[in-house]
Amino acid sequence: MDLFEYQGKQYFARYDIPVSPGDVALTVEDAVAIAERIGYPVVVKAQVQVGGRGKAGGIKLADTIDEARTHATNILGMDIKGHLVERIWIEKASDIDEEYYASFTLDRAAKQHLLMLSAQGGVEIEAVAEADPDAIVKLHINPVDGLDLTTARQAAVDAKIPERALDGTADILVKLYRCFTEGDCDLAEINPLILKPTGEVHALDAKVTLDSNAEYRHPEWAEYSLTEVLDDREQLAKSKGLQYIGLEGSVGIIANGAGLAMSTLDVVNQVGGTAANFLDIGGGANADVMAAALDVINHDQSVKSIFINIFGGITRGEEVAKGIVEALGRVDLRAPIVIRLDGTNAEEGRRILAEAGIPESTLTSKPTMLEAAHAAVAIANGSN
Repeated sequence: MDLFEYQGKQYFARYDIPVSPGDVALTVEDAVAIAERIGYPVVVKAQVQVGGRGKAGGIKLADTIDEARTHATNILGMDIKGHLVERIWIEKASDIDEEYYASFTLDRAAKQHLLMLSAQGGVEIEAVAEADPDAIVKLHINPVDGLDLTTARQAAVDAKIPERALDGTADILVKLYRCFTEGDCDLAEINPLILKPTGEVHALDAKVTLDSNAEYRHPEWAEYSLTEVLDDREQLAKSKGLQYIGLEGSVGIIANGAGLAMSTLDVVNQVGGTAANFLDIGGGANADVMAAALDVINHDQSVKSIFINIFGGITRGEEVAKGIVEALGRVDLRAPIVIRLDGTNAEEGRRILAEAGIPESTLTSKPTMLEAAHAAVAIANGSN
């Protein structure tokens, strides 16, 4: 779950990370009242979950009440890269000497947490990595050991953070790591992390992604669901309890397991197709789950074929097949299905599908993932 900047800053504040005083506004008058309360100069910032707000005119400095009203009027309702601005963040303007970058995420391959730190902040970290890879310090952190102040300070030294900002940076890194771990984040990023003329180090922006799998530990996250940006497909999937991400292709994807789902997206792309979604049904491929998955994909008007890719481990092939047969009786599909069924009791599952009397125009079974991908892409491209 991605948070807006203002939510990220509020989340940071729980862990004593210094952020600019401010408040969120839904109307122009609210924005003006906030600006008057916190005092000028203020920054009026569009709250959208996409980069490039400044270049699009979504971040403006206001020195007076008239400027605050003008900027709030112009920014509310603005379209930034397809994202409509429905709320703005008004914060006290900060004097800036230097800008840095800091983030924590999970390196799944290394099975460790990853700190990325750079003395070059205020720009996309991808641009820094491309122009000067050595400008980014990457430090793996064993979750058992955690991050202490000494290690954080050495990382700042290695990143060539200036001497006068070392202690402040190290302090924020330790707090940001605590936010990342105790706050159950997938990503906790500050860009820019600024050095003020007074010598204070301060989080000027916040990008936070929460691990939805940890939601049961955080009843306070319920408020974030109210502002979560989801399209119609994602709303429907969430209501059905499915792990779904909408994309822009024409091949609907259903797989069991996140790794297999991602591999399925890759192989569809490899054979010349484009995936319409990521959908992981996990180990539950019964009729209810399969019907829910097919219903969500059927809701997407761009889907021209559906690729069901199941490798049974704990999930048994005959249960998957029974689920599909029953689900087809509940959902009136617009697009044909291509299925690859392998693993535990896969042969029995394929037999059940073959004997179910399902027309080949509705469901085709292929023995390998690559063959199934070819077939699904051919249907989606209109060449079958």
